Amino acid sequence: MESLREMYKAGYGPSSSHTLAPMRACLMFKEITPDATRYEVELYGSLALTGKGHYTDEIILKTLAPIPTQVKFCSHWEHEDQSGLILKGFDAADGLIKEWVVFSIGGGSIKVLNEDFDFQRQVYPHESFNDIVSFCKAHNMNLAQYVYHFEPDIKPYLSEMLDAMFKSVYDGINTQGVLPGPLQLVKVARDLWLKANSLSSNEKQKRLKLVAYAYAANEQNASNQIVVTAPTMGACGVMASFMYYAYHDLGFSKHRLVDAMAVAGIIGNLIKHNATISGAVGGCQAEVGSATSMTAAAKAFLDGHSLKVIEVAAEIAMEHHLGLTCDPIGGFVMIPCIERNGAAILRAFDAVFMAENLSVLKDNFVQFDDVIATMNYTGSKIAVELKETSLGGLATIVRQNKKTAP
Repeated sequence: MESLREMYKAGYGPSSSHTLAPMRACLMFKEITPDATRYEVELYGSLALTGKGHYTDEIILKTLAPIPTQVKFCSHWEHEDQSGLILKGFDAADGLIKEWVVFSIGGGSIKVLNEDFDFQRQVYPHESFNDIVSFCKAHNMNLAQYVYHFEPDIKPYLSEMLDAMFKSVYDGINTQGVLPGPLQLVKVARDLWLKANSLSSNEKQKRLKLVAYAYAANEQNASNQIVVTAPTMGACGVMASFMYYAYHDLGFSKHRLVDAMAVAGIIGNLIKHNATISGAVGGCQAEVGSATSMTAAAKAFLDGHSLKVIEVAAEIAMEHHLGLTCDPIGGFVMIPCIERNGAAILRAFDAVFMAENLSVLKDNFVQFDDVIATMNYTGSKIAVELKETSLGGLATIVRQNKKTAP
């Protein structure tokens, strides 16, 4: 599995697959084509179908500026990866200098056809949770120590990502107005947070604060501000909400939260390696489902639970997101994405609650490795119009019935 640097990445929203990944590709391509006088970029698959709503063309033009660039939305794609782009650089005589075929594989990660880069290097030798547990038990270590064993220099980077998460939530609960785009959605994170602080019930206050924090990060994402992929931008609010709550409301140290991020990162890495974290490939079960699983594992770890309870919490969180579709209205990462993150952070807490109580009564029949494989299989069966294409589901039903989406 790859470095956790490929799991957690800070960048401008609203979509890791549609903005961060193309931006990374364009920056790399621009660096190796210093003599280019113009560029052509062809978008395929989900990048073409929802590229306008995700501002894919805008981030490409901005990244490749000041070189003149033409962005084309194309339909025919001959590769197995479901989302990608072709970058072409031309010289002053209009001769082709370089051409790249780039695949957007989820969470802002990319791979380039027939090219190898250091960020694709395999850092972790184990490919299943069971194998990781066996290694941890044999070496008397927990999951955070497992990460530091293979990535001894990762802590400063995780701390940087934690600070970026904090900022996304803080800025979100201190911002008002309307989200960009034709849906004209009012930002509500600050109002949710203020209402939470007015509640007398500690439990209700906790739950509403978690929702407010999730909304805050996702409203920042929808506003094209900087958020952290965990594992994606569309699902950025789940982990960010818990990290912010654990620090500001529960008093956990940043040191402990970095450890929890390491644990969550391994969970996300397993999902990414053995299935997918891309909504265009697996639906929203791959994005918000994965984020919920990662957050449940982080919470179980912070609560001091065993490897067994951490696994059960992650498994429950994922199992009950199986089949979740990705059908954003108008191609914007707003409906149902923002509300879905708010619901997911509550489900992460519930997954830990169930895991810690069920684990003392029985062994979990479904293992985490099983549910990852099931998610991958389920994603392959979800209709393409329900996988980040905006061709079905809420994206079409609401447009037909409400006449509010473009």
